Amino acid sequence: MKRHFKSSVSSFVISVFMFCFITSVFASERKVSMNENWKFYRGCIANAEQAAFNDTQWRILDLPHDWSMEPVPVQREGITIGSFSRMSVGGADTGQTVGGEGWYRKEFTIQPEDADKIISIYFEGAYNQTEVWINGQKACFNPYGYIPFKIDINKYCNAPGTTNTIAVKVINEGLNSRWYAGSGIYRHVWMMKTGKVHLDEWDTFVDASKVEGKKAIVNLHTILHNSTKEKAVGNLNIQILSPQGKEVYSATKQVNVAGEGATPLSLSFDIKKPELWSVDTPYLYTARISVNSKVQSGKNQDATNQNSTNQVSDEITVPFGIRTIEFSAEKGLLLNGNPLKLKGGCLHHDNGLLGAVAINRAEERKVELMKANGFNAVRCSHNLPSEYFLQACDRLGLLVIDEVFDQWQQAKRPQDYHQYFDEWSEHDMSVMVRRDRNHPSIIMWSIGNEIAERADEPTGDVIAKKLISTIHKYDTTRATTAGVNSFWDRRHFTWEKDSERAFRNLDVSGYNYQWGEYEKDHARFPKRIMYGSESVPKEAAQNWNLIDKNPYLIGDFVWTALDYLGEAGLAHTLELAPGEHSPQFMGWPWYNAWCGDIDFCGDKKPQSYYRDILWKRRDISLAVQAPVAEGKREDINYWGWKNEFLSWNWQGREGETMTVHVYSRSPKVRLYLNNRLIGEKEVNPDTYTASFEVPYEAGQLKAVNLKGKKETASTELHTTGKPAMIRLTADRLKIKADKNDLSYVKVEILDKDRKLIPDCNMPLEIKSTGKGSVIAAGNGSADDMNSFRSLKPKTFRGKAIAIVQPNTEKGVITLTVSAEGLSEASISIDTY
Repeated sequence: MKRHFKSSVSSFVISVFMFCFITSVFASERKVSMNENWKFYRGCIANAEQAAFNDTQWRILDLPHDWSMEPVPVQREGITIGSFSRMSVGGADTGQTVGGEGWYRKEFTIQPEDADKIISIYFEGAYNQTEVWINGQKACFNPYGYIPFKIDINKYCNAPGTTNTIAVKVINEGLNSRWYAGSGIYRHVWMMKTGKVHLDEWDTFVDASKVEGKKAIVNLHTILHNSTKEKAVGNLNIQILSPQGKEVYSATKQVNVAGEGATPLSLSFDIKKPELWSVDTPYLYTARISVNSKVQSGKNQDATNQNSTNQVSDEITVPFGIRTIEFSAEKGLLLNGNPLKLKGGCLHHDNGLLGAVAINRAEERKVELMKANGFNAVRCSHNLPSEYFLQACDRLGLLVIDEVFDQWQQAKRPQDYHQYFDEWSEHDMSVMVRRDRNHPSIIMWSIGNEIAERADEPTGDVIAKKLISTIHKYDTTRATTAGVNSFWDRRHFTWEKDSERAFRNLDVSGYNYQWGEYEKDHARFPKRIMYGSESVPKEAAQNWNLIDKNPYLIGDFVWTALDYLGEAGLAHTLELAPGEHSPQFMGWPWYNAWCGDIDFCGDKKPQSYYRDILWKRRDISLAVQAPVAEGKREDINYWGWKNEFLSWNWQGREGETMTVHVYSRSPKVRLYLNNRLIGEKEVNPDTYTASFEVPYEAGQLKAVNLKGKKETASTELHTTGKPAMIRLTADRLKIKADKNDLSYVKVEILDKDRKLIPDCNMPLEIKSTGKGSVIAAGNGSADDMNSFRSLKPKTFRGKAIAIVQPNTEKGVITLTVSAEGLSEASISIDTY
């Protein structure tokens, strides 16, 4: 059965002229950043919610902020290193970091010209449980750190012109996460100001999922709110701009809104010759929506009453995309009618050396890295991403599976979200859909990951239906899905007999590590649409070979696209003696999961070069597997990869046999060492691998594809010389004088021939001057705690990274890096 995700009617008609919300020309009035100048205290403290509390000794900082990335307050040799502590409650789960309790306070004043406006404060995310007080009055509790929340603060505020105090308590305690979550107000905070007759972004949904011939059929739906006690007449003004900024549609619609009421309204129109949003052409239109309202006073409620006041009471500006989605077992995934395989990666929300802080540029860079390395889709694991991340996916063309839960009623960790699931899950699911449904990048809603109750009767069925029903209240244009795993947690269940219950309510079935079941399940359920919701790098070929040839398999999502904090050492590879066994996670000093294709510096790891072969992005690649000590064996954890290197630097091991892997889709390859033919081999057509045993000899190692007898594409590794220089490369040399912008400066150690030295671990010293600073530096290692967020890191495999943040002044930031025995290197970054 084809699944065409089309419009339906709930409280208002739903279709998808999808758009992500960014404020309009009204931005300075409607949505104002509250990120600056908060006072912060780490720890428990009494009475800090009271307006009169003395916070003069608290530290002043800007948001977003993650206190778990700061050095542990009391450093003890052998116990702590910077952010890490052997006393960490989360241990390997949270990468040896420390949570606890934190308090934030800030003063603000409502201006007299805003006296008649609705004032609210919007938190994009604070981990984990958050309580908010305004002038000593409790205004909000939010239990789940990934869920944004808004607070109408009018009733708590002092008179305009008088100072108000907001106090925020954030708790991240106990075993509440299986990965690094961060602590504190780690996403943006905004003050929202609207007229009494106003719109709500989350109530506004537009659908252009229907394209007929040379036109898109658009349905725009919103709700007009009236917070006055009197009847209001509002004119809803809509202007649609093309990706080039030209008006393609405009209309005005009159709406009557009862006092203290809300009126849904819908508008349908066509856009001719639409420019369709896709991963290759992420065209975004713009909708400008404003409200002119007349609030009627007195006994005469006629619209022409002279006592009426006419004003622009609210306005929003919304980018959106036009695209169609279809899923079927016969044709797979069709985006705008064209078949597309999902080259996907799972992704946690952290930003590596920055921790959980959702600085806009850091969020955007993750999308850029994924696109640059061949990914066309991301699975947000296992929680809501930041708003800016989704905006970047829209702008850059990365498809998204939006996910909200890692557990339902049954805990995975004692203090996790299961405590709040029964009371809050429908609310939190609705927040996900209402906040995110207008993003053209989102193609599926996930109701959970590896849920314990997934096949329990009747619990799993009841919960799944409830969550999907909640989704369908707000959006029927996308597929529902979940990441379903094997029954290691339900030993009395079997995949063959019991897995059907986990999938029966889903539109598209996500298989976590179960590629071996694809063909068997297709034989039993020929209409089922499947994809790999999680897979491991070492099984990438088996996965992709199946996906490539079967339309009912729409793609694969590797665990993970980028390295992340927590689940420390999940992808380790060890040398073990007979009888020794490998753990699932690594202990101190590991803090990084190490399973990403891309490391913390943004560089490709060997498995990413292999994936390039699978995805036909590269003709040939070459890597050298490190020899294993005598009497030991290499043990690769399930999520791991061979201990191989893009290096031919093995000084001191001359004559020792090295295993060289050549990855290619060519039928045959040749390997040369210093221009001598080592051998010619057929490439295994299932693994795209040919392996050679080569005695080490310094020089040039070269692999070449063969087409018949003709040599074609090639790749090389070279033995490098001693360290001779430092090279600095910024991802951008000009950035905005805004703390939401960053420049990532790569540090590399080169030999005299300007070649990277891939086995160089050299201490560095990093300094900065000018209109900004280095907010974090380090390397791509999974266990170098001393280098993590340090201005004196070591290089790892010849590289390190420095992350430069501007202040709010225009000018120049100069970064200088030095190392013993080398001339220092400098780079200048302009801020504008």
